[in-house]
Amino acid sequence: MITKSSYAISMKSGAGYNRRRFVKLAALGALAVPILKACGQKVAAMIVRLTGTRHVLGHRLWAKDFPKPTEKISIPYLIIGGGISGLSAARQLTQKGITDFLIMEMESHTGGNSSNGENKYSKYPLGAHYLPLPNPHDKELIRFLQESKIITGFDTNGLPVFDEEQLSFDPQERLYYRNTWQEDLIPRYGNTKAQDTQFAKFFAEMKRFREGRGADGKYWFDLPIRNASTDAEIKQLDTLTMKQWLDSNGFTDDSLQEYVDYCCRDDYGLGIAGVSAWAGVHYFAARKNGAYNKDSVLTWPEGNAHLASYLKEYTKDKVLLNHLAYDVKTERNGVTILAFDADKKQSVYIQAGKVIMATPQFVNQYLFDNRKPFTKKFTYAPWLLATLTLRDLPSDGSYPLCWDNVIYKGKGLGYIYDQQQTVNQLNDRIVITYYYSFSDVDTKKSRKELYNRNAEHWKEFVFTDLEKAHPGLREYCDEIQIHRLGHGMISPVPGFVTSNEKQQAAMPIDDKIYFAHSDLSGISVFEEAFHQGINAVNQLLHGSTVDT
Repeated sequence: MITKSSYAISMKSGAGYNRRRFVKLAALGALAVPILKACGQKVAAMIVRLTGTRHVLGHRLWAKDFPKPTEKISIPYLIIGGGISGLSAARQLTQKGITDFLIMEMESHTGGNSSNGENKYSKYPLGAHYLPLPNPHDKELIRFLQESKIITGFDTNGLPVFDEEQLSFDPQERLYYRNTWQEDLIPRYGNTKAQDTQFAKFFAEMKRFREGRGADGKYWFDLPIRNASTDAEIKQLDTLTMKQWLDSNGFTDDSLQEYVDYCCRDDYGLGIAGVSAWAGVHYFAARKNGAYNKDSVLTWPEGNAHLASYLKEYTKDKVLLNHLAYDVKTERNGVTILAFDADKKQSVYIQAGKVIMATPQFVNQYLFDNRKPFTKKFTYAPWLLATLTLRDLPSDGSYPLCWDNVIYKGKGLGYIYDQQQTVNQLNDRIVITYYYSFSDVDTKKSRKELYNRNAEHWKEFVFTDLEKAHPGLREYCDEIQIHRLGHGMISPVPGFVTSNEKQQAAMPIDDKIYFAHSDLSGISVFEEAFHQGINAVNQLLHGSTVDT
């Protein structure tokens, strides 16, 4: 649900869109680094902050070196995990008339990868920062957006009407291509006729997938993905990489493959050589937004933390923050949970009637016996974000600063302008957030690199990439916050989405423990996490996953 923010595909092209969603916040330290001008004259110190999730506390699950419990809590329902899935489960319980529940979260806040930071100039996302317009048939998500006053009514065709101030403002996106900025993220200027032809054929094929339906009448691709058809033609796509599919279908142009690779890295962490063709096509085909006739998405300076804030209304006085569950077992009368209170440095014994595990599988494998054989099939891409506070943003003036700004063949995925949605555009500073996914398929290696490199290394990495389009950028930077995510999002590698392992991980235990997380879908997007929470509650109460 985990993702930056921009819809890597122009609505004008008829393609779908989707993007960055994941993250948590926990400050780990700060380092002031002096920056010198070329002449050697010292200027104001740049503040470099290094933040991330509480991975050190989480790693204690390996050893489970926790003290014996000194406190006991009894509760009918417990939700473990305070990301979007857990918060959505809390909402669903409440709407079912159940309020005697608690939600447990390892971090100092809920929201998961829909969290945010804030400085004196702007709020900014620490992960997911926008929501595409919902599929018109996604009634549950539309109802939530109504509750949140994001949808203000319906037009004569029955389509939602959105609050204009929560739709992304123009100009929306630009690409640094051939040493200048151009509108849109699809390379357009200076292309050959053959290049344009391949792009046109590719989007026509994506349109076929987007509109295609199976023998059961369901779309081939949909959100949530459990609503989609499972025709053999579509299942076959999960056996190939997106790179193999592109090559075998004649989509070999370098600029087209670079564009699709960018889209896959942006939504899944890994590029076309790492994700399945099913995932690559899903990016373009799952959203049915053409009916809206809008080139827009829903976004806010704080990103999807805005959405999380509405879900948090259902958890007031029901949250145990800084609590790490380290043992979960079913008993005859319910479930026993051992958790470590990181504030008090003591363990807590919890007796619950039923439990919803809104935690990723790389955590669950340490909480339950015999899960590692199938949870090892889950692949998580590391991510790095950097939020820069700038006195100015040097540019060539070819196309103005946009909400989403991408550098062609850059190491990262570009940056978003965090103040785009601010009505008052008279800002003393410019705040942008840069995104980088470690797209090497060896994610363990990437994870070690992420944590073994220091703040100075990542500062230079970010500036080197951004200065391809903004020479001298570092001299205008007051502060850079570098945010590390060791398990940023689930990556749908070939064979995973249709795997038995994914199905096994979602199976309830003894009709007492239920599972809800976007990694059980295979893609990390808000819609999947939102529906996972609803489905878990419905299954817990009714033995059904129907959204009601």
